[in-house]
Amino acid sequence: MSTKAPNPVDKYVGSRVRMRRIMLGMSQEKLGEALGLTFQQIQKYEKGTNRVGASRIQQISEILQVPVSFLFEGGPTGTASPEGFAEASSPSYISDFLATSEGLALTRAFTRIANAKLRRSIVDLVEQIAAREAPEKR
Repeated sequence: MSTKAPNPVDKYVGSRVRMRRIMLGMSQEKLGEALGLTFQQIQKYEKGTNRVGASRIQQISEILQVPVSFLFEGGPTGTASPEGFAEASSPSYISDFLATSEGLALTRAFTRIANAKLRRSIVDLVEQIAAREAPEKR
């Protein structure tokens, strides 16, 4: 028996649901309650394991206070190849990072820093740390 890999669109929409839910400080349980589902079902949606139907996407967008289009912005196009992404989209590691609580917390804190030179210094510092870490990973 082979297990079927999640569709890239389903995975992407799920990651956008997760990112927005975390941005709002909402738990999987709370989103599930609002939809009449268990938190396990929300987990499956967010991982792309289970597909989300059109009416459920509409409900989720209303609960998360975003237009339906937000859940698809920058994701796989569905044309050319199933792995293909829209030309203007960001690399998947960006949305993956923003879908984590650490990524969201870091982004929120960083955007509150008004001083451009300080922000640049922080970027330089992180790049130096990453450069030192990279050889160890090899």
